[in-house]
Amino acid sequence: MSASTPAARVLRAAGLGLWKAVLFVLLPAVLVTIWWFASAGSTDPQVPALSVVLEKFSTVWFTEPFSQSLFVKAVVPSVTRLLIGFGIALVLGVVLGVLIGTFRPLRDFLEPALEFFRAIPPPILAPILMLFLGIDHALKIAIIAVGAVWPILLNTIEGVRGIDPVLKDTAQAYRLGPARRLFALTLPGAGPQIFTGARQALSIAMILMVIGEMFAAFDGIGSAIATFQATFATASMWSAVLILGSIGVVLALLFGAVERVVLKWYRGYLRTQRGGA
Repeated sequence: MSASTPAARVLRAAGLGLWKAVLFVLLPAVLVTIWWFASAGSTDPQVPALSVVLEKFSTVWFTEPFSQSLFVKAVVPSVTRLLIGFGIALVLGVVLGVLIGTFRPLRDFLEPALEFFRAIPPPILAPILMLFLGIDHALKIAIIAVGAVWPILLNTIEGVRGIDPVLKDTAQAYRLGPARRLFALTLPGAGPQIFTGARQALSIAMILMVIGEMFAAFDGIGSAIATFQATFATASMWSAVLILGSIGVVLALLFGAVERVVLKWYRGYLRTQRGGA
């Protein structure tokens, strides 16, 4: 069978997909195996055996009825706040980034303020935000949005600034209107860097979600971790860490799927740049 036939390409793609799947689960499997045998028979309450952690994972988080379980009471509010805060950061970062990246005078005017605020760690703003927003959901969402907006904003600015000048001149020569230029040139041209910033922002949003819930919350994963720590329920605390890590993996997979669809043209462009490899 020729290596260039459609069947050969399908088989090669299937083999590559299987190899990627193996690599994806290999390191977690090795780490879990090491953790299992290293902690087996542990009597240290601070380092419980993995078997005990997994037992708590099912008994603490997935009690009956499911609608009253800790999973629903803690995970659902956390993920909801995370998605809302990340969504706000994404919209603000892209809109402001396109404006600042497009208009040089605006960028020169705002650059000192941007450098000032980006240097402030978002958790430091929590007490200040609490004065205006209280300790309800708005505070946690604001902490996530304020911290996650910077990677998106800065990468969008650089992505817009880095668009090929020839493409800009071509769009001007064809007299493309502002809306068409935005959706046909600016956003696609800055898309790879926008997604780079959004991926970084998603990790930051996860961290800030937990910090905000530990700081001032009555529900959520961060609040559950703080409660378990205060009551010396170490195994339950480790089970919450497993829940948090699992959410991160799922969100990263979903983000990657969206990125592959939206930037499919960009991967094709890179392949042509490499000579079709």
